[in-house]
Amino acid sequence: MKKEYLIYKLSDEVKNSCKIDNELFSKYGVKRGLRNDDGSGVLVGLTNIGNVVGYERDKDGHLIPCPGKLYYRGYELDDLVAPLLKEKRFGFEEIAYLLLSGKLPDHEELGAFKQLLNDSMPLDHRTIVHIIDLEGSNIMNILARCVLEMYTFDPNPDDISRDNLMRQSIELIAKFPTIVGYAYNIYRHSVQGQSLNIRHPREDLGIAENFLYMLKENDYTQLDARTLDLLLIIQAEHGGGNNSTFTVRVTSSTRTDTYSSIAAGIGSLKGPLHGGANIKVVNMFHHLKEHIKDWDNIDEIDTYLNRMLNKETYDKTGLIYGIGHAVYTMSDPRAVELKKLAGALAKEKGRVEEYEFLKKIEQEGIKCLTAFRKSKKPVCANLDFYSGFIYEMIGLPQEIYTPIFAMARIVGWTAHRIEELNFDGRRIIRPAYKNVLEVKKYKPIAER
Repeated sequence: MKKEYLIYKLSDEVKNSCKIDNELFSKYGVKRGLRNDDGSGVLVGLTNIGNVVGYERDKDGHLIPCPGKLYYRGYELDDLVAPLLKEKRFGFEEIAYLLLSGKLPDHEELGAFKQLLNDSMPLDHRTIVHIIDLEGSNIMNILARCVLEMYTFDPNPDDISRDNLMRQSIELIAKFPTIVGYAYNIYRHSVQGQSLNIRHPREDLGIAENFLYMLKENDYTQLDARTLDLLLIIQAEHGGGNNSTFTVRVTSSTRTDTYSSIAAGIGSLKGPLHGGANIKVVNMFHHLKEHIKDWDNIDEIDTYLNRMLNKETYDKTGLIYGIGHAVYTMSDPRAVELKKLAGALAKEKGRVEEYEFLKKIEQEGIKCLTAFRKSKKPVCANLDFYSGFIYEMIGLPQEIYTPIFAMARIVGWTAHRIEELNFDGRRIIRPAYKNVLEVKKYKPIAER
């Protein structure tokens, strides 16, 4: 039997072996996707780190939509971001300190933490060689492999004591931007034929600005750097239930090493239904700019969006990317912040017309989707709706959109890993799956 035919035959047999009657999920009370019937998430754990609020419950337990709120260690995201915008200063390191420790740092603590991160940014020369050897690969895969490789350079990789977990967390937060920056420069050289430039991180720059320096040297503005810093803050944490953080908590509950757990989180984030969604929005936006002639004509915008919902145009998935969220209803606080950042950056880059068009797509997309679904439940633009447009205005390529997400979320991942391994009464996370297949009688191979 030829290899290709055997693969086809095995694949074809999967059609039947994977069939499960949809009614069985209701019969046995199975929450598909760990989602309740009302759309809320199944409660599987407790945390002190992040809190995602998209609805409230009335006395009868019914969901009541409300403006979205995101809390980091009890502090509302708006309250953390507002002073950074007002004072025009960088804050990612400060928020990382907060998420890891549970408290906001004072000047001395923040200065020492920044220095510790900066000292940890350079890569082992063996890792650099490894990145070069992987030229042309997907950068998320390079990131995951480099993280696994860090295990071999760690003098104490399997130690899950609190002190060692904190040391590993700080090194991962510091090294992610360097890995991504080097990987993209090598990608540009090997795939796009550009000159190869490897710039080592500078001691006088923070994580966001160092990342831009490693990618673009001095070809960025201070607004670019501060905007990227805020993007990292906004994406650093999103509760324990998002897919990649939950993946990190599940693997951590087995007491595996930090690098294996974080590599699993990277694999989860890579998926287009999670960290890769912003690329979908950017590509859709480019398509709409080309196919909607009058960007101020609401009727034309609505007509085209409804055609998308009816699977008649664009990629025919019936989706308006960037609209809707699993938890947020009336608004996504991250999208609200990014919308402001996008407006300021659009003025500097001379792209206000595109920004205004994107706002109309958001407004009409929500309206059209709500009417199409014939639902009273409100929907909103999510994080991905504006993040890709911001990356594009800063001059960052699509190949690193999701890796940048990982650069931010590594803070939340490590904070949740530390919590998972340090609260009393921890147990391996092991939910149940009910088998619904009838017991079969074994047949000897001669009778098959």
